[in-house]
Amino acid sequence: MIKIEHLTKIYKGDVTALNDISLEIGTGMFGLVGPNGAGKTSLMRIIAGLLHWTAGRVEVNGHDMHTLKGKQAAKAILGYLPQELGLYPHLTGAEFLDYVAILKGVTNRQQRKQQVQEALEKVHLTEVAERRLKTYSGGMKRRIGIAQALIGNPRLMIVDEPTAGLDPEERVRLRNLFSELAENATVILSTHIIEDISQSCRDLAIMYNGTVLFRGAPNELIQKTRGQVWNIVTDGERPNHGLNVVSTLQLAQGTQYRVIGDAGAFPNAISTEPSLEDGYIHLMGQTRNRELG
Repeated sequence: MIKIEHLTKIYKGDVTALNDISLEIGTGMFGLVGPNGAGKTSLMRIIAGLLHWTAGRVEVNGHDMHTLKGKQAAKAILGYLPQELGLYPHLTGAEFLDYVAILKGVTNRQQRKQQVQEALEKVHLTEVAERRLKTYSGGMKRRIGIAQALIGNPRLMIVDEPTAGLDPEERVRLRNLFSELAENATVILSTHIIEDISQSCRDLAIMYNGTVLFRGAPNELIQKTRGQVWNIVTDGERPNHGLNVVSTLQLAQGTQYRVIGDAGAFPNAISTEPSLEDGYIHLMGQTRNRELG
């Protein structure tokens, strides 16, 4: 579906956002993870046909994104939710989605009405469809943003932090929705919420400083972290010795610290099964340690 070869993006001021990235992304859920400034948004905007790049090649569904024809063909199958979506506050939710459908080329009025109704149902906003967007809560605005990305039955969806600001129940519902869509489409999910990736993606890339640090299945990253995650119980003193503390839990006998690293200095350390979040933190810690020399 998506083929990226030696992609580089350099902004004015000699700022390198992407440095020689090569990726192939097929049908299904694909997770894109990394800290702020890693290059995720630049990569997604390039795939969406919204940003020019400096060097390399990008194909979407066989279309060369360097050409106008290729960009138009890719946009015809695209649903895109940026991190900051501009809304028209005086439109109702239904009016906004109808407007988006027109922009996406759904010219038949009855078809637009049906697609708008279906999108509203999928994000559970049917009951507030006639309310103006300026009255929507932050979570409702996020859901209407997801609804507009669903218009046109896209075969490629790119969503940037789609569950930010949503409550746990809404997050689970939307993860399930994306998983359904990914059965017959490509869904690229960029998020800081590792749980969203671990629950829904079978393939992911971790980016840092414009490069790809890891590409593979979540289980592969978890496997790399086995033997590095420990539970240590102390009387409250925080473990040091270069350990990365992931979480703390207050127990009757003291404070339990979940740590990543070499726990050889703590004979009471108990090895525990790593999570995807542990794998991510371990990888980022190794990378930053190498930078420091």
